[in-house]
Amino acid sequence: MTDRYESPLSSRYASDFMLQLFSADSRYRTWRKLWTALAREERNLGLPITEEQVAALEAHQEDIDYDCVRRREKEVRHDVMAHIYAYGQVAPEAAGILHLGATSCYVTDNADLILYRDALRYLRKELLGVLDALARFADKYKDLPALGYTHYQPAQPVTLGKRATLWMQDFLSDVREVDFALENIRFLGCRGTTGTEASFMSLFGGDGAKIDALNRALAASFGFDACYEVCGQTYPRKTDSRILNALSSIAQSACRMATDLRLLQHDRQVEEPFEENQIGSSAMAYKRNPMRCERICSLSRYMMADALNAPLTASAQWMERTLDDSANRRISLPEGFLCADAVLRLVRNVAGGLRVNEKIVDKTLREYLPFIATENLLMEAVKKGGDRQELHEIIRRCSMEATARMKNGEDCDLLPRLAAEQRFGLTLAEMEALLDPKNFTGRCGEQVSRFLDLVRPMLTDAAPQADAIDL
Repeated sequence: MTDRYESPLSSRYASDFMLQLFSADSRYRTWRKLWTALAREERNLGLPITEEQVAALEAHQEDIDYDCVRRREKEVRHDVMAHIYAYGQVAPEAAGILHLGATSCYVTDNADLILYRDALRYLRKELLGVLDALARFADKYKDLPALGYTHYQPAQPVTLGKRATLWMQDFLSDVREVDFALENIRFLGCRGTTGTEASFMSLFGGDGAKIDALNRALAASFGFDACYEVCGQTYPRKTDSRILNALSSIAQSACRMATDLRLLQHDRQVEEPFEENQIGSSAMAYKRNPMRCERICSLSRYMMADALNAPLTASAQWMERTLDDSANRRISLPEGFLCADAVLRLVRNVAGGLRVNEKIVDKTLREYLPFIATENLLMEAVKKGGDRQELHEIIRRCSMEATARMKNGEDCDLLPRLAAEQRFGLTLAEMEALLDPKNFTGRCGEQVSRFLDLVRPMLTDAAPQADAIDL
């Protein structure tokens, strides 16, 4: 326990990987790697920087004196300059060439791009893990008939596996959103205070080819194919909007699936995992609440709201640079990643441990199946010589009477009512023979198999289940 506020995303929900990636230590070590790479490439391109100076920077990338940084930042009110000072204290031979030609955004923005890229790659693997768990469920239950719903009213039967593919299709679209975000992330490079590279024109004596070579080398050093074509002092904040949109998309898919499962658990058809000693309520000991799915919905709601920060920021950037993005981005981007991570971990846990109560699924379907089958019964009665319009009226009247009975708490008696109608022309046995649920699910099984054939080749890249979570 601590006497200072700690975000629940870090204390309860997010993975160790994501917490470490967005830690202060990870960020500031990345800054030092960027400074070292800049000095190395500037030396390679002929600037008066010695091999010993580059080696000194490399040797001290890890030993960050945070007390020194705090003291210096309190004095100068500038975090980057405080870190430059602290770095120079442990590598004094390189202090004079540190940050040469750069502006603060060289380290802050490039570091963010590196972290966001790595976080997106991690979430992509987690998405594939979710798809893998749901694929197993869909395949197992691809032929199990279940009551379908439109408007949350009983409708044409589906199969449980087919319903799972609807969730999968949403998550598959999220993989594509993440891929799009990854494909469009570029490196900022070292572009100067307003993106004109004027400082490097001075350093390299007006040799633009060397500046281009510098930025290509820096980008390659950190695994990027290219830099943004043009920029101001920062990378385009539209990138943040694209990233948070992808995370919001994940939250939308997760919330939709979790809401479906909450409704199904209410009917006892499908239930989320429940531990042997888990307590559902402090007062009502019998309770078995869908708390994991409720948590997915709760976190997803936060994620979708958080995604609004990026477009509001991107739309308010002035000319080449304004600093009203900084404080917002320090919160909205890391917290967005931690939240999306937490949501996916929960979804994967739920998807991998769903319990299907098959007898309840069958009972729920059969309660409404006589109504669903009325069109088929109508066709059979017509084949036996009945008048379609007259038969339709018999079905309508008997259905209303059976529904009224059910609303009074009694069983559905639609089929016996129809059998008692001499003009309907079908016996109870004949009608019951037509009521095999599998006759009403259309191509569900085939659709599941085809969809899984599409998805399975992707699942070899799925990440192993992450570390334990306080579920």
